[in-house]
Amino acid sequence: MSRNYLLFFLSIFIFFQTSCSLHSGSTYERGEMGQPQSFSKGVIISERNVTVKGTESGVGAISGALMGGLGGSTVSDNGPVSAIGAIGGAIIGGMVGAQAEELIMKNEASEFIIQPDAGEPFTLIQINDEKLKAGDRVLIINSDKIRITKDLTKKNKNLF
Repeated sequence: MSRNYLLFFLSIFIFFQTSCSLHSGSTYERGEMGQPQSFSKGVIISERNVTVKGTESGVGAISGALMGGLGGSTVSDNGPVSAIGAIGGAIIGGMVGAQAEELIMKNEASEFIIQPDAGEPFTLIQINDEKLKAGDRVLIINSDKIRITKDLTKKNKNLF
C-alpha cells in the first residue's frame, strides 16, 4: 500500500518539476497570447554560456520528506521503531528531495550583451534555442519580459 503512495507522490513531484521552464526567445506563457508587445532592433555584441541554478521552491524537499517518511514508517511493525523510521526517512528524504529539485531544475542558458539601435547596451539571459551568436541582428521583444529573437525582417529601412 505504501508503495502506491510513494509512486503517487513521486509522480506529483516530477509533474511540478517539469512544469517549470526557463525563459526562451520562442516559448511564451499562455497569458502572453494576444497581448500587445513592442519591439526594437539591435545587435548581439557578445554571447556566452551560463548555468542557471536550480530552483529552491521547497517542492522537492516536501515531496522527498513525504516519500521518505512513508518509506521509513514501513521499517517495522513496532510502533516506536516505525515512528523513528518515519522521522529519519522524512529528514533524509527531505534533504535528497531538495537536492533532486535543484539538479532537475538546473539548466544551461546564454548571457547576451545587446546593443539596441537606439539606447544603451544591456544584458539578457535566456535559452539560446535559435543558436544566436555575436554579430547577429535581433528583434528585442518587450512585454512583461524582454526576449530576443533573430531579426528575419527584410533589410528595407522603410519598413521599420
